[in-house]
Amino acid sequence: MRGNAVFAVVVVAIAASLALLGCRQRAAVLRVDPNGPVEVVIPEHGGYTGAFMDFGDEEDDVTLEMIEDFETMVGKHQAIIASSSYWGEQSFPTDNLNVIWRHGSLPLVFWSPWDKPYEEDRGPGKFNLNEIIAGTWDGYIDKWADAARDFGHPLIVVFGVEMNGTWFPWSGAYYGRDEWDREHNNWKGPETFRSAYRHVVDRVRARGATNTKWMFHTNNYPYPYETWNCAPAYYPGSDYVDWLGLSVYGQQFKDEPNPDIPSLVDWPYEEMCRLDPKKPIMIAEWATGEFPHSTEGGGLGKADWIKEGLKLFRTRYPRIKAAVYWHERWQNPDGSYSNLRVNSSVESLNAYREGVANPDWLGNLILRAIPAAAPER
Repeated sequence: MRGNAVFAVVVVAIAASLALLGCRQRAAVLRVDPNGPVEVVIPEHGGYTGAFMDFGDEEDDVTLEMIEDFETMVGKHQAIIASSSYWGEQSFPTDNLNVIWRHGSLPLVFWSPWDKPYEEDRGPGKFNLNEIIAGTWDGYIDKWADAARDFGHPLIVVFGVEMNGTWFPWSGAYYGRDEWDREHNNWKGPETFRSAYRHVVDRVRARGATNTKWMFHTNNYPYPYETWNCAPAYYPGSDYVDWLGLSVYGQQFKDEPNPDIPSLVDWPYEEMCRLDPKKPIMIAEWATGEFPHSTEGGGLGKADWIKEGLKLFRTRYPRIKAAVYWHERWQNPDGSYSNLRVNSSVESLNAYREGVANPDWLGNLILRAIPAAAPER
């Protein structure tokens, strides 16, 4: 039930003996208390559907009303709801995460070492990766970790999203780029990010926040597109990663093309798969704009692009286990709008509604109770 503090996830088990007897019996139903110790199960078949719902400029203005309005519009409950936690706020978003979890959804948090005024294409500032590695911000990290632990429910955290692009100040482009680091046998730019990532994860784990899963989340293609800036150089190692994430955007501005899904996903998906043979992959951000009067570019229209994405994510790429649509609109300096929202047109909304209606897209979480630890003797 939407908005209730308690929601039930049903796990169905059929005894093997029934199959041997050839009898058809009603399956036993086990209710999992979401307010107890639980973990989110990676679906064997299909994947979770989710969204970021234009929660304001700082991506953290989460409200139940906005979530419910979006779900009514698209005709499906969202298993994953994304929002951000910028380091400049120096706080853990407990209230936001409670809204999301009580609604029956898994919080996906972009935890970004970003300082006000949160402008893209600016170099490192207050939360310099080298200072993070040196321990300057350990007090804040520990406080955030304690709050994550006390939240007590599952969440997925991304530290330093899209580090392989130059738009965020934690990009390897600002930390030595392709200068070779002999000690670590890696390029200095990516190695600095990797060290900061490990430092943050180690400190959060040390505070007992075992409910936190970590996602390594890159842009689908690096910018600049050079070997040193590709995902493997940034990868912190599978011990530090639970999910592999990709951003996949089509046309964001009026004079850009709108490439089809295979050209945007095939190579990045293969690259992610090579990082680890088993980790689930999430399309952690995906969207395209509505530009009906664009005179240049080419490619698919938005409705067809959405339709193709929701079909191919679940049929062409078997390790994709979730897709989170970036439902946002913004005004550009020239006065034009980049409208990535699913309802930018009737056709686009219908394409999204029809796509997520497929039963392979799971709108409800599968939960598993975590057994209580055995008492020490």
